Amino acid sequence: MRRSTMKNEQMALLFSEATPYIQKYHGKTLVIKYGGNAMVNDDLKLAVMNDLVTLTLLGVRVVLVHGGGPAINSMLKKVGKESKFVGGLRYTDEETMGIVQQVLAGQVNKDLVALLKGRGVGLCGMDGHMIMCKRKSDVDLGYVGEIEKVNTTLIDHLLADSFIPVIATVGMDDNGVPYEHQRRHCRSGDRHCPARRKARQHDGYCRPALR
Repeated sequence: MRRSTMKNEQMALLFSEATPYIQKYHGKTLVIKYGGNAMVNDDLKLAVMNDLVTLTLLGVRVVLVHGGGPAINSMLKKVGKESKFVGGLRYTDEETMGIVQQVLAGQVNKDLVALLKGRGVGLCGMDGHMIMCKRKSDVDLGYVGEIEKVNTTLIDHLLADSFIPVIATVGMDDNGVPYEHQRRHCRSGDRHCPARRKARQHDGYCRPALR
């Protein structure tokens, strides 16, 4: 009986602390970038997906944009494809791009959707001309693109019906040519790497801090 009372008190305290945030973000759209390195722990991944479902039930409009670097690297290694890096970014030739599409828009995307309890809808940036890209102009990285335009029509329809769009970071150009979007890798191991200093989190990738 005492244990049950303590649990109820803890739940009441948690709800009282969360209420201002629920009120603040109710009806707002929250875009979450979920990096591939954060997916390697299955228990943590399940906990994150459960939290996203809870946010949706509380009235927050959640969009999940995901990467999948470790899964891509694993598949490239499995098929004997050696990765080439230019300035910390992986060079993506036509064969590699096919693998990226297969892994990101297929395996990784659907694994996340399966954990969202019927709330998730798996997409990639090519669907509905969502993410329109062009080939990077400052350096030749093959099929690595720069985002020119994001069309949110499909996303808005899903959010209106309380679904969670789960979007793989593969876009295309006006001719239907696919491109992937990459974050810069920090491969030096240098604690003073300029990209690392600007990163909010470092677990194999350098990510710019949120603005």
